[in-house]
Amino acid sequence: MTDTPIQSPAAADKDRVLIFDTTLRDGEQSPGATMTHAEKLEIAQLLDEMGVDIIEAGFPIASEGDFAAVSEIAKNARRSVICGLARANYKDIDRCWEAIRHARAPRIHTFIGTSPLHRDITKLTQDEMVTRIHDTVTHARNLCDNVQWSPMDAIRTERDYLCRVVETAIKAGATTINIPDTVGYTLPTESGEIIAMLLERVPGADEVIFATHCHNDLGMATANSLAAVSAGARQIECTINGLGERAGNTALEEVVMALKVRRDLMPYRTGIDTTKIMGLSRRVAQVSGFPVQFNKAIVGKNAFLHESGIHQDGVLKNVETFEIMRPADIGLTETNIAMGKHSGRAALRAKLHDLGFELAENQLNDVFVRFKALADRKKEIYDEDLVALMADQAANTSTDFLQVKWLRVICGTEGQAAEIRMMVDGVEQSAETSGDGPVDAAFKAVRAIYPHEARLQLYQVHAVTEGTDAQATVSVRMEEDGRIVTGSASDTDTILASVKAYVGALNRLRVRREKTAPDADVKGVSYLSAS
Repeated sequence: MTDTPIQSPAAADKDRVLIFDTTLRDGEQSPGATMTHAEKLEIAQLLDEMGVDIIEAGFPIASEGDFAAVSEIAKNARRSVICGLARANYKDIDRCWEAIRHARAPRIHTFIGTSPLHRDITKLTQDEMVTRIHDTVTHARNLCDNVQWSPMDAIRTERDYLCRVVETAIKAGATTINIPDTVGYTLPTESGEIIAMLLERVPGADEVIFATHCHNDLGMATANSLAAVSAGARQIECTINGLGERAGNTALEEVVMALKVRRDLMPYRTGIDTTKIMGLSRRVAQVSGFPVQFNKAIVGKNAFLHESGIHQDGVLKNVETFEIMRPADIGLTETNIAMGKHSGRAALRAKLHDLGFELAENQLNDVFVRFKALADRKKEIYDEDLVALMADQAANTSTDFLQVKWLRVICGTEGQAAEIRMMVDGVEQSAETSGDGPVDAAFKAVRAIYPHEARLQLYQVHAVTEGTDAQATVSVRMEEDGRIVTGSASDTDTILASVKAYVGALNRLRVRREKTAPDADVKGVSYLSAS
């Protein structure tokens, strides 16, 4: 892979579709999907290595944490264009530029809502909004040669007015025009028609890149994005696993593989190394706390499984009878060979590599210790066990504010009680409580050590593999004052996995509390603040 960044999106080939990943910005806005600073840097590096053209690293004005993450990602990126988001005011744009200015290829992405509903919020007339768009895009272009502009809720904006504001942004210097389906309202035919209309009616449209940004509220984000490409859009905004607010965004893996598989109907190419998709999907699921549903297209656990006898017979005779792509195309190993307590470090490294995990030596040492401990409790360890082990690696680490050190639970017909020892900011504390069941008793013990008002919204347990010695993956979702966080952990001991997931969510809650916005709403309503 070359280290040369894409300097200008307008220089892209006509058959080249740019991939704009917003996992770290729009994806992280999913309730509960908060990522730590280190996790954001890691995901950005993986996206860069996979060949993502543009990484929207965050919303620099939103918080000091967002600014620091965007700034460091900008400094470290080797190939990708690094983009920051800014509302249509000078303070946002200046802060965005300060965060991305050290990137080899920086981009400012500024936006304002143009539909009647959003104009009512801003209290701007159509003419006043046009003036604001011109002034803010001009300001951004004076700072950066690469400027993207978005009319938020474009799909519900009057067509004539949409043409007018897009023309204004182009004349002010925008090099990419993004057309967002902010609420997932459009249909594929309409998505394509709008792009075609803008290309036909707006002066200068042939000199910029048109992008599509779709949400999945009606389950059509991928279809809408591909329809836009067929009509002339040459940039797709998307996220890993379709992560995003409400029903999520267009899934990167879906549009990339659709373009790869159906080049007969859509003769376009991307720069994505598709063999890295599965590993990145798993890592994003781990750090975001959002597991991938089993029947998710491309990266779901069942995406390449065949249970029907007819399907199994066909696949055995010719894999193309019921598979339109190979598992290896997305970096998925085709075998599930069990490992055990006699397996060595080299075998573990090779197996993890096949599963899409690349580990430094110190990381491998830590995982190997966990692997051996698991092997002592399980006769055979399968691929799913190792994926769960890697997911659990991010839970209950030595750098966490809250860490579980020791747990004992008593349960049965005569009552339930839990005793726990934890580290709280480096200080060991202990508690012993009773409860309505072993999980309730254990959670109460955690609360006795670390009091909080967060409410448990969801508690789920899934067996990783079959058998009584199977690992359990536990997922929890908690809410406090509108902040939603998730946590997950795996262990052959379901109660221990539950406590680690619970404590992991509390650690994420601490991070969430620190993410404070300087203005009323950094997600796009308070456009005019700090102008």
